[in-house]
Amino acid sequence: MSVLTDAMLGGLTTYLRMCGYDTVYVLDADLETDDEICNYAEAEERTLLTRDEALAARTEGALLLESREIKPMLSTLVAAGFELSLPEAPERCSLCNGIVEGVDADEPTPEYAPGPQTEDVWWCTACGQHFWKGSHWDDVTDTLRTARENP
Repeated sequence: MSVLTDAMLGGLTTYLRMCGYDTVYVLDADLETDDEICNYAEAEERTLLTRDEALAARTEGALLLESREIKPMLSTLVAAGFELSLPEAPERCSLCNGIVEGVDADEPTPEYAPGPQTEDVWWCTACGQHFWKGSHWDDVTDTLRTARENP
């Protein structure tokens, strides 16, 4: 499923990308008006996730999220049929939605990332960001588990 998230859902966008969903954030796509958002969702066959009642009402297949908090938003998505769990290896860049690939053990990594000789590391083919399963991965896993258990 391909998703489009509105400007009020930046945090949710990160979670969806980490779960492997192809997720476009309206601010990243320079979509400013409701018409642009609605047209983009329809043209790209993306499910619009929004907190805007009027926008949800005029966009076919849109899902209205009423809460401002991430856990209730995730629970709403679970109830709507979204599979929310982290894949064994990251698939999408949480920052830009690009495709993520593994870093070979003999390749260098930036200073902020661990070495691939000691830990699995992935990099985004679009923006170059490096990822690994650190404490943030564990925190997201726990949040997703809570959302699945309490839809």
